[in-house]
Amino acid sequence: MHKRFDARLDQAWWILRIGLGVGPFLAGLDKYFNLLTNWTTYLSPLALKILPFSGETFMHIVGVIEMIVGLAILTKWTQLGAYVASAWLLAIAINLVSTGMFLDVAVRDLEMAVAAFVLARLSEVRSHNVAVEQPRNLDLATSPGLTGITGAQG
Repeated sequence: MHKRFDARLDQAWWILRIGLGVGPFLAGLDKYFNLLTNWTTYLSPLALKILPFSGETFMHIVGVIEMIVGLAILTKWTQLGAYVASAWLLAIAINLVSTGMFLDVAVRDLEMAVAAFVLARLSEVRSHNVAVEQPRNLDLATSPGLTGITGAQG
């Protein structure tokens, strides 16, 4: 019995994959331009005290990581990238809560963390089903009963 990945779930997987791949990539890229927002305002004052460099430098590092995670989700590392994104978004939400501000953004980040986790789990199921559906490589020359077809002698 072959299990197929339901087409409806496949559509949801693609939507989550594109959204959760493009979003972090663009947000990471914007860490260098601050067109969407001034990203350092989201840093906890505690984090700013602990960091050995400026908040801007930290955001540049964050930007690189976010772009890598976004690309991972968009390429063959979807499952890994989605798990990293989920944990990353949870950490961002904790940082936001620790500021005592931006609680609405923290809630949205928690929701995106859940979506990233769902993408990772769907990717796991999807990759298992694709592996199950792959035809086995038959060696016709050594298969019993097929030697006459291939001309091999048994």
